[in-house]
Amino acid sequence: MKETILSIAGKPGLYKLVSRGKNNLIVESVDQNHRRQPVFNTEKIISLADIAMYTETEDVPLMDVLVAIRDKEDAKPLSVNYKKASSSDLRAYFAEVLPNFDRERVHDSDIKKLMQWYDILVKNGITSFEDDLEPTKGDNIDDRKEQ
Repeated sequence: MKETILSIAGKPGLYKLVSRGKNNLIVESVDQNHRRQPVFNTEKIISLADIAMYTETEDVPLMDVLVAIRDKEDAKPLSVNYKKASSSDLRAYFAEVLPNFDRERVHDSDIKKLMQWYDILVKNGITSFEDDLEPTKGDNIDDRKEQ
């Protein structure tokens, strides 16, 4: 999931990768419209898997932060109105989710963008932020017997 959800600079919201062309990608907006459009190589496109949040020790992948928000909110839309919240309210909420975030390098706009993305994903039924391809414990291909 995380490699196919994209952010495109200059365009609001999130997009899901549908298809790849020679010089472009076909993406579908992750909202109620599900509008498809081409995105060209000249545009700055980034996968959510490639984004991380600054902390005081090491960067934390965005997916881990989304999991923490999902667990706090019980996979429901945000309980805080990030559009109207004050800077101190945003930072207090974010400190509950990621206690050791770097207060100097993480800006209010970063927190708002993260909250907006979380709401978009949850409102469109995407609540599994863990890597779907990780093997489960004890699952080893070499241990399987052919029948």
